[in-house]
Amino acid sequence: MGVLPPVPCLDRELMSHNQPLFDVTIIGGGPAGLFAAFYAGLRGMRTKIIESLDHLGGQLTTLYPEKFIYDVAGYPAVLAKTLAAELIRQAAQYQPDIVLNEQVHRLRRLDPQTIELETQQGRHYSRTVVITAGGGAFTPKRLPGREYSHYEGRGLHYFITDLLQFRGKQIVVIGGGDSAVDWALNLKRVTGRITIVHRRDKFRAHEDSVAKLYASGVDIRTFHELKALHGETRVEAVTIFDNRTGAEETLPADAVLVNIGFVSTLGPIHEWGLALDENGIVVNSKMETNLPGIFAAGDVVSYPGKLKLIATGFGEAAIAVNHAKVFIDPESDSFPGHSSTTVPRQRKAGRAAMDEAESP
Repeated sequence: MGVLPPVPCLDRELMSHNQPLFDVTIIGGGPAGLFAAFYAGLRGMRTKIIESLDHLGGQLTTLYPEKFIYDVAGYPAVLAKTLAAELIRQAAQYQPDIVLNEQVHRLRRLDPQTIELETQQGRHYSRTVVITAGGGAFTPKRLPGREYSHYEGRGLHYFITDLLQFRGKQIVVIGGGDSAVDWALNLKRVTGRITIVHRRDKFRAHEDSVAKLYASGVDIRTFHELKALHGETRVEAVTIFDNRTGAEETLPADAVLVNIGFVSTLGPIHEWGLALDENGIVVNSKMETNLPGIFAAGDVVSYPGKLKLIATGFGEAAIAVNHAKVFIDPESDSFPGHSSTTVPRQRKAGRAAMDEAESP
């Protein structure tokens, strides 16, 4: 891995073209990116987030805001949109610069102290970069075979943004992974008439979720597949078949939720000169990429034993930011101490002002 000479932590000057130079720029405003922004603030770093969507939160807010998440520390269960809101609130303590609706198309180092990030709107400048782009751009896999696009939004759904629209409806869930199982359980909150259709007899989901599914009262149809949707202007029924015997059955349905996976692409990241493998950006134990000053964290990274979980993404974000801090300031420590005993300057100043205002 290439190593540049130590780069001193300079004053926060403006570039010659009147663009501010940030200590760290985070590409991606999902869970890992938001936690990275918080941690960078904790380390006293001037931080920018660049997000291609018009909002922060990543998949939490885009794909499944109404879905419960069970594997985030400190929350027995938390709605995705609530977790996103709390992560945004946590990061906002340090007032990172937030840029929405911009996708980074090109990334290049101008000199040992400056990385240029070019988007469709302009250029941004940073001493270090942390890439937290998740799995890249996600598109849900559509139903194979027949064309069903005319039903989309009329009973056929690939993700849910408003759970209450399904209140009291008869729903068929297609799929056997975590998303399908979790949605079947979540939809039980608003309706009791749910059928889940899976082509195998084993669900690819957390064991606890599968146990809850079998105890939930959901109508479980394993070894079954979807054959057809029916309805004039919207979904009114589905035909499923047993893939062992070929026997068919038609079920009434107000809505069909398809969770058979997503197609993802890293897009322009392929052109940045990063070492990649089939699972994402290759990093070492410091979350360093092969390019000096460029780090990565979350679902976008690849290393032996990698688990694509929100929980591991949080840890990787903290590792990446701490080592980015050392990259721009070699005199600093990659382990600054525990947050309960270490308070950065801006937080101390704010606390002192609050104490003074409250004093008689």
